[in-house]
Amino acid sequence: MTALLRAEGLHVSYGRVDAVRGVSLAVEAGRIVTVIGPNGAGKTTLLAALMGLLPSRGTVTYDGADLARFEVEDRVERGLCLVPEARELFGDMSVADNLLLGAYPFRRERGFRAKLDDVYARFPRLAERRGQTASTLSGGERQMLALGRALMMRPRLLMLDEPSLGLAPLIVREIFRIIMGLRELGVSILLVEQNARAALESADYGYVLETGEISLHGPAAELLHDPRVTATYLGGA
Repeated sequence: MTALLRAEGLHVSYGRVDAVRGVSLAVEAGRIVTVIGPNGAGKTTLLAALMGLLPSRGTVTYDGADLARFEVEDRVERGLCLVPEARELFGDMSVADNLLLGAYPFRRERGFRAKLDDVYARFPRLAERRGQTASTLSGGERQMLALGRALMMRPRLLMLDEPSLGLAPLIVREIFRIIMGLRELGVSILLVEQNARAALESADYGYVLETGEISLHGPAAELLHDPRVTATYLGGA
């Protein structure tokens, strides 16, 4: 399959400190690709660089185009979308207004309202709470709102940074069920996640990022049973 996103030899530095060193990875169209690894490995930095939020060296192509010439806003309009770890919702605004802001670049286009209805259908809890402010939502509901707002941007590639962070196990399972459902819509997903088991069980392909470098990669089902991954990230189970 053709890679929708491909990074080759990506380097990201904070001053003299190299946070990401020579990373190469690919996300094929219609697939879920996960990047797992310990805290401080450079996972969030990697996503920020791919989104254009941090300067980087190396080559990143998206849909065959070199992303170096595109600003963040241009990348969003081309269907590249990041849901950050902090979710970055507007706490004093309603659920409905948060969703509408996600679709702001496309507000004048046909199908705008239909997309909103589709998000409410996919996230019934958001429909029930559409008038509530985002700050009053539970952690799981906030993550659903962050995902719903991203879907309003009509992404082709959705990059998710730690979507399970701080959530109860039952909610984590629901979030990953939702993520797998997005793949059925044709959305490609690059998933950064510390919950290695949930990530690998949901993904098609995986990369292990350690101290800024890819130490291991392969089909997710194989990594799930790789002794090195099992011992370090799956509790030896």
